[in-house]
Amino acid sequence: MKANTIQKLLDKYVPNPTIPLHFTDPFTLLIAVLLSAQCTDDRVNKTTEQLFAKARTPEQMAQLPLDEIEAIIHSCGLAHTKAKNIKQLSTILIKKFGGQVPKTFAALESLPGVGHKTASVVMVQAFHRPAFPVDTHVFRVAHRWGLSQGKTVLEVEKDLKNLFPKKKWGKIHLQMILFARQYCRAKSHLIDLCPICSFLNKSILPQ
Repeated sequence: MKANTIQKLLDKYVPNPTIPLHFTDPFTLLIAVLLSAQCTDDRVNKTTEQLFAKARTPEQMAQLPLDEIEAIIHSCGLAHTKAKNIKQLSTILIKKFGGQVPKTFAALESLPGVGHKTASVVMVQAFHRPAFPVDTHVFRVAHRWGLSQGKTVLEVEKDLKNLFPKKKWGKIHLQMILFARQYCRAKSHLIDLCPICSFLNKSILPQ
């Protein structure tokens, strides 16, 4: 099966994937993932280092002035909206969830600025619950490798969940991202230099 061979190639080229965002607990992960929208991981990590030096709990973040949060995260883009969401969700965590990040999709997605992908990352990375986050890299290579023809993130997510073992979802999601960045880039992509695309192109795998 194509998916099985792709999984073996991912295990070969990205054997021990780790999330590139820096965090120490569910709350710092939630903030880091929220900031990562339309921003590089390196930039997020530099920003959160400054932000978490000021506030690294919902209580501390809720007390931080909005304009100070915005100034710190300015380089991440969409700073005003992100700062507003960070401050609001911190207050909600205190009032509704006892200062803890909730462990359900419904509760996470009820927070300002937290969409399904962000919730999925928190669920799998912070709480080790089965989830398959689909970001732009995963969406792109899933189509390029013929794993999905889904037109939406949720459709692609459903297809990938059906193809790969549930216990491997979190690992494969990271492997696909890291592999895509190194070997299967969106631009200047050379099939012969991509281990997966070269296999697919040579029709070694069944379609």
